[in-house]
Amino acid sequence: MEKQATIGKGVDTVTVLLYYALVLVGFIAIFSVEFRMGDSFVQSLLELKKNYSKQVLFIGISSLVAVFVLLTDSKFFTAIANLLYMGGILLMLLTFVIGKDISGSKSWIALGGGFNLQPAELCKVFTALALAKYLSRPETEFKTLRSHLIAFALTLGPAVLSIAQKETGLALVYFSFFLVMYREGLPAIYLIVGFSFVVLFISSIVLSFLVYAIALAIIAFIIIYYFWRQFKRNLFLLLGIIIIYIALLGFHWFVNYVVFDKILKPYQTARVLNMFGKTYIPKSPERIAQFEKEQASGKKKDYTYNVKQSKIAIGSGGFAGKGFLKGVTTQGDFVPEQHTDFIFTAIAESFGFWGSALLLGLYFFLLYRITAIAERQRSTFSRVYAYSVACILLFHIMINISMTIGLMPVIGITLPLLSYGGSSLVTFTILIFIMLRLDADRSMVLR
Repeated sequence: MEKQATIGKGVDTVTVLLYYALVLVGFIAIFSVEFRMGDSFVQSLLELKKNYSKQVLFIGISSLVAVFVLLTDSKFFTAIANLLYMGGILLMLLTFVIGKDISGSKSWIALGGGFNLQPAELCKVFTALALAKYLSRPETEFKTLRSHLIAFALTLGPAVLSIAQKETGLALVYFSFFLVMYREGLPAIYLIVGFSFVVLFISSIVLSFLVYAIALAIIAFIIIYYFWRQFKRNLFLLLGIIIIYIALLGFHWFVNYVVFDKILKPYQTARVLNMFGKTYIPKSPERIAQFEKEQASGKKKDYTYNVKQSKIAIGSGGFAGKGFLKGVTTQGDFVPEQHTDFIFTAIAESFGFWGSALLLGLYFFLLYRITAIAERQRSTFSRVYAYSVACILLFHIMINISMTIGLMPVIGITLPLLSYGGSSLVTFTILIFIMLRLDADRSMVLR
């Protein structure tokens, strides 16, 4: 009884209000996608046949989960962090055995009654807790290579499994933990190297092999020219430059002949290349056959269709928007997966630029609030966890919206608290409310 009486004590009310404001916006967006004039709203809610009616159920479940989390002792999360992480990894492995294939991704476990669980979503919470647990240990010296490798393994393990499950979007989110580690003292060289690989990856797509090789050769000659004295004293440095040059040439081959022609599916490769104005031409006989099969199925003929319709919906909203339930593109079901990955288009068409700006403002305020919460923590565990929440949300928002406006390929990632789906909403609810529970007990030093 005492615990119930103090459930709201110390809980950041502003964050809770922002959470429910975004959840409400999400319901309105999902409702606008599916509701048609003549439908019985009450009957739809009771029958749970529409996605917006199911979302009401998910909101109710999420609210109960939020209350449960707030009633839980903060020390419970530190005590069980590693166990939850191992359980999450096991669940992800279990999908390879009993997983349900949805939209080409075998990352779901059927729960019955039409509901499914996506372990990769929940594992984001478990990874955040495990990383916070590791970095908060008194014996962890986060300045050594060994500690860096352990932290990388904790965060990249689920990412590798997500890629194996063909959930590239979720895999990218796990890289958000590198920003958390940077805040905790990770040397900037890791981020510089990571950014350099991104530049090399894009260069491998945009540039031909000859132009790519010449560009690298020019950079190598400039480095040798400016540091010639050091190279004269130590010829091994010159040998190192040559080896790196050859390795980077091999990287171009790896991207174009292994990643694009072996790892990714033809339609995934086509989406990436189309974003840079390139046309996908399969090289191996196996890929040619697979590509032709996709073409014949009629499902993958226009790899840019989703983004084209998304841009049309966003553009048609103008500044003021078409109005609630008046969006032509939305009401006409022109945007595929509009209630999930492309939910932002429903907001943009109905409420226009100003509505979209208000939504982004809510997200910005939420991220700012979480960052402020992170900085006021006395415990390393609570601070690391809070920054993990902020970075996960940031990556989801950036990738999803960039995807809908054509700045990134369509990789399938939800917009936090807005997209339809129980796994996504419950995961973000747990993620945020664990942070609020830890913040309410910030006077304690947790390890």
